[in-house]
Amino acid sequence: MILPIYVQGAEVLRKESIEITPEFPELKKIITNMFDTMYGADGIGLAAPQVGKLIKLFIVDLTEFEGDEDMPNNNPELTTKIFINPSITTHSDQICTFKEGCLSVPGINEIVERAENITVEYLDENFNPHIETFSGMWARVIQHEYEHLGGKLFVDSVAQIRKQMIASKLSSMAKGKYKAHYKTR
Repeated sequence: MILPIYVQGAEVLRKESIEITPEFPELKKIITNMFDTMYGADGIGLAAPQVGKLIKLFIVDLTEFEGDEDMPNNNPELTTKIFINPSITTHSDQICTFKEGCLSVPGINEIVERAENITVEYLDENFNPHIETFSGMWARVIQHEYEHLGGKLFVDSVAQIRKQMIASKLSSMAKGKYKAHYKTR
């Protein structure tokens, strides 16, 4: 089921998420709905707060980047991941810049600096623990989605001058003045 995506200005996007256990009610259904929602909005990542759930969960699907040098080829298990209770434990000093967007901030894309490499401890959908190092697009998307779990949006990480330039758009968005081709709230 496709869920509405909360947009900049919604309180749920600015709150801290909580850790979950395997007993969390309807977790598999929430994950399935998040994938349906992400695909319906043409996204590559989605965090639970973006669909109104203040839990430490996000999903990533980088299938469209298959063939890039940091992406494994032809293996959906390696291009789609579920992260439960993640923690970024290390990050490189090497920084990369890239223009990002967000389903919760429709129509705004800005340059964001992020660590090139990160190590993440997380649980998968079966609550099996993992410690993995990610680079390139994986590292970028994980950092972006991870910030949602702490109540942060990517626009918080743009250069100060750019923040000033998009302030009126963000204010209008919080008042419901935006366009999105997907269901929002």
